Amino acid sequence: MILLGQRHSTAASVIVAVTMWMVLLCNFSFFSNVLGAYPLSAENLGFIFSLGALLACLTVLLLVVFAVGPAFKPVLIAILLVTSLTAYFMDSYNVIISTEVIESMLQTDTSESAGLLNLKLVLYLGVLGLLPALCVYRTRLQPRSTRAEFVSRLKLFGGALAVVIALLGMFNNAYASFFREHKSVRFYTNPITPVYTAATFLHGKFGGGKPMPYQQLGLDARQVADTGKRRLVILVVGETARQDHFSLNGYPRETNPLLASRQVTSFDDVWSCGTATAISVPCMFSVLDRGHYGERQARNTDNVLDILQRAGVNVAWLDNNSDSKGVAVRIPYTSYRSAELNRVCDTECRDEGMLVGVEKFVGEQTSGDILIVLHQMGSHGPEYAKRYPAEFEHFSPSCHSNLLENCTAEEIRNAYDNSIRYTDYFLNRVIGYLESQSKDFAPVMLYLSDHGESLGESGIYLHGFPYALAPEEQKHVPMIMWVGAGYPDVQQKLADGAFAHQKFSQDNLFHTLLGLMSVRTAVYQPDLDMFGNG
Repeated sequence: MILLGQRHSTAASVIVAVTMWMVLLCNFSFFSNVLGAYPLSAENLGFIFSLGALLACLTVLLLVVFAVGPAFKPVLIAILLVTSLTAYFMDSYNVIISTEVIESMLQTDTSESAGLLNLKLVLYLGVLGLLPALCVYRTRLQPRSTRAEFVSRLKLFGGALAVVIALLGMFNNAYASFFREHKSVRFYTNPITPVYTAATFLHGKFGGGKPMPYQQLGLDARQVADTGKRRLVILVVGETARQDHFSLNGYPRETNPLLASRQVTSFDDVWSCGTATAISVPCMFSVLDRGHYGERQARNTDNVLDILQRAGVNVAWLDNNSDSKGVAVRIPYTSYRSAELNRVCDTECRDEGMLVGVEKFVGEQTSGDILIVLHQMGSHGPEYAKRYPAEFEHFSPSCHSNLLENCTAEEIRNAYDNSIRYTDYFLNRVIGYLESQSKDFAPVMLYLSDHGESLGESGIYLHGFPYALAPEEQKHVPMIMWVGAGYPDVQQKLADGAFAHQKFSQDNLFHTLLGLMSVRTAVYQPDLDMFGNG
């Protein structure tokens, strides 16, 4: 961009310059995916060029409409910064900026954000974002009357629109095939995708403009059966664990040596509600199934923990992750991300440190059943090697960088698998604690991960893809159960070897928890309770 050398520039010329900068320098992932679908050849050259021209024209249309008046420079600067960051994450991890990703970004704490910082990110933001933003800021706009400016913008808008129509007409068949067979490629367009996704996210979060009244559920909730002993259920919400990296499910590497010696059931056909924590965690506790889930509605409706607490169950949420994503706002909540409470901290506080809180909460409840949710740090990426203590470095060498492209596939897998072995150790300790309480309680442990993770398959890393396009690795999650005495119906089902191979999803959790606690209410659906008789 050569704007600094110009004393006066028209708004139209600045828009064109900013557009060309973003299209040519911030769309490496888009054009890489295009070339993957349409190899560079004389036959494809015209269509490939037309895709670039179409992206440029659509960007011009976007900027002409929204970069207006006093907001002209702020809008351009904001889009340049967002585009540079989007380019970094797309180029480094091959991720798509989806609503799931935006939701996660808004709920990311400083510790998680720090885990993403590196020199490459700084360079992308500085060179592709801050440098052109500075140019825009220092550019003097040519004084023009309102009418002249409107005419100039109208010409630019009309010209860009005419080119769009011409391109779609010239390559009609190619575009029909492109939108039908290569849907995922268009999600890499920058800045069109992040702007469109942000608008969709905001509409979904605040759409309608009217406040949504809070809806209580299960006002009729009551416990209807007694196990003879008080129930003690620990639900472990895993983080970023994928089903196919658990040796309990047939993975050839021994990632579950301790659980393998336990009488546990590992369900191998379980699917998440979303591909990011900010979606999956509130969804799995919501009465809304995946097809009807909406963040705004879920936030304004009781979840299963609220209903259980209303029925008289002692409920608590202990967290070693960022937070409960809005699930535990009406129940006792404690964070174990600090050494003030968590006694097991080195480079970061460990999941096993929450067990002290478990003992404390159980000891304080002199009557009534107990449900404790433990929200793991688990295998949160990209710094998988930070997710486990040094003594769990079983597979080596492992990747110790947050820039996964600098590591080999083996190093990434080793670090990730080490984090799964630490989860194995943690779950084994949870079961050990429950066993020690068997004299006074009927104990259960249920482990369910929030979503999976891509480890470089098809060049994709991390998670957060739109659900319809997400690879199986981001949606197929592990679920493990251990049951002590006091649940004959549950144990009978688990004894059937075929039961662990049935298909379940996070939609089942709401009703399964009600069933385990023998809580009945009008919203309970036995057919969605894994152990129900519906």
